Amino acid sequence: MTTVAIVGCTHAGTFAATSILAEHPDWTVHVFERNGTLSFLSCGIALWVGDHVSDPKKMFYSSPESLAQAGATMHMRTDVTSIDVEGHTLTYRPVDAGEDAPTETLEFDKLVVTTGSRPVIPPIPGIDSRHVLLCKNWDHAIAIKEKAREARSAVVIGSGYIGAEIAEQFSLTGVATTLVDGLDRPLANNFDKQITDQVAAAFEEHGVTLALGQKVTAFRDNDDDTVTVVTEKGEYTAEMAILAVGFLPNTDLLKGQVDMLPNGAIVVDDYMRASAPDVYACGDSATVFYNPTGRHDYIPLATNAVRQGLLVGRNIETPTVKYMGTQATSAVQLYDLSLAASGLTKAGAERRGLTVRETELTEDYRPDFMLTTTPVTSILTWDPETRKVKGGQFCSKADISGAANVISMAIQAGFTIDQLANVDFLFQPNFDKPVYYVGAVAMKAAAEA
Repeated sequence: MTTVAIVGCTHAGTFAATSILAEHPDWTVHVFERNGTLSFLSCGIALWVGDHVSDPKKMFYSSPESLAQAGATMHMRTDVTSIDVEGHTLTYRPVDAGEDAPTETLEFDKLVVTTGSRPVIPPIPGIDSRHVLLCKNWDHAIAIKEKAREARSAVVIGSGYIGAEIAEQFSLTGVATTLVDGLDRPLANNFDKQITDQVAAAFEEHGVTLALGQKVTAFRDNDDDTVTVVTEKGEYTAEMAILAVGFLPNTDLLKGQVDMLPNGAIVVDDYMRASAPDVYACGDSATVFYNPTGRHDYIPLATNAVRQGLLVGRNIETPTVKYMGTQATSAVQLYDLSLAASGLTKAGAERRGLTVRETELTEDYRPDFMLTTTPVTSILTWDPETRKVKGGQFCSKADISGAANVISMAIQAGFTIDQLANVDFLFQPNFDKPVYYVGAVAMKAAAEA
């Protein structure tokens, strides 16, 4: 009888457990999770804050009971205190028992590390204030939702997807909002300037104070039950501060036992295998193979976690199905702007030491004879030597989210800009022009090359 230990159970752990049990129903699968819930879709936190969620319970797509019914032995609210990879054992105890409580030991044949990620909490004076809230798990979501019921002001630190969405929803619900970031543009790691300028304008139109290009240096609690966020350039006082400055792999239990990136992400191969025998990793605790660069990278996205988790079940006995890699395809809605991207931006390429070219095109997304239309900004990133597509970004008041999926497939298939320009895209006046804007920007790129 094969015994599997799965440590951590959000997206990667949930799908790893179900896939392993589906492939090997006679195996013994132990699932360890620190929280009392699993499978929480944290991308819905901002929507819940803005009252766009019908029922917060629906933000969970699985449960401990569901995995138990599938055959898993569940250890909820349980801390794994140590893992001995070579000895194939781990120790654990209930979270509520305290650090002095005795531990139990489990011997395993296979280990699946799905410990996920943890929010970055910089060592800033005053960051332990009760007014400073994190934004990742269910407990964080409850705290933000409860605080937002009464609070009329907030400072959001970090203008990535999570911070941008929280700031947007606060501003729409009457909360005076300041958005702080060390970079000089909102969503600077997701989109290039031509698009982030539109995002910044939308924030300002809705009363959000943009405090960009300034790092937080301190938090100071005040007598009137507020907190002041001190930056390099100013001070911003509000009833709460939301910290959303990124994530790091939560992999301390495996340090020194498997190969990792400098940030702690466990390096896995095409079959989700770590460097040590019988150890698998996936999701936010592991690397992904980033197709635009052909290198291992750290890109914590639920989509990556789900697909990697499913592969664990297919490969845990025998390497069978290769990981196809990722393009980090994503989208976000901010006010009336739809934004979507896949692959490298120009800034992202520069951070990785790569040379790319960019082609930009702004045109109406459908014919002018329609009663209404609106512009779409398309940016295509491509390799000037191979002419291969490396990324795409789109922004419009129309729903252009599907364009990012087109770019994702183009990158994964190794398309050149010339091939993308000649793809058979549909034309129908309700949806697009005779030349679909993805094809149009590819044509422009081919003409520039």
